[in-house]
Amino acid sequence: QVQLVESGGGSVQAGGSLRLSCVVSGGTYANKYVAWFRQTPGGEREAVAGIFTGSLGTYFPDSAKGRFAISEDIPKNTVYLQIDNVNPEDTATYYCAAKRPNVGTPSNWARASSYSYWGQGTQVTVSS
Repeated sequence: QVQLVESGGGSVQAGGSLRLSCVVSGGTYANKYVAWFRQTPGGEREAVAGIFTGSLGTYFPDSAKGRFAISEDIPKNTVYLQIDNVNPEDTATYYCAAKRPNVGTPSNWARASSYSYWGQGTQVTVSS
């Protein structure tokens, strides 16, 4: 059973930066899609970055390119999300999600329903 634990959320002023962490435990770390989603109250979960663990494959929606970066520390089984130049529209609960190993393709990395495992979420609040 894969478990995901996010950390690093909090309050930040507009223009600042934030790094979120997601520790992936249970099973083999490599060869699975791990993605960061965010959700506002009443809104749908929106993918902001993805990675195929243990490889160089990273994925971003057009809306997130430039300010979002995703990386991993393989020995620590941790995936990071870096958000630069934050703005109030980035305020949301951020979730880390993982698919089963070797499941999925790059074409559906952003589909929330294709992820089997979810973390509890970490709140990010950006003040202007």
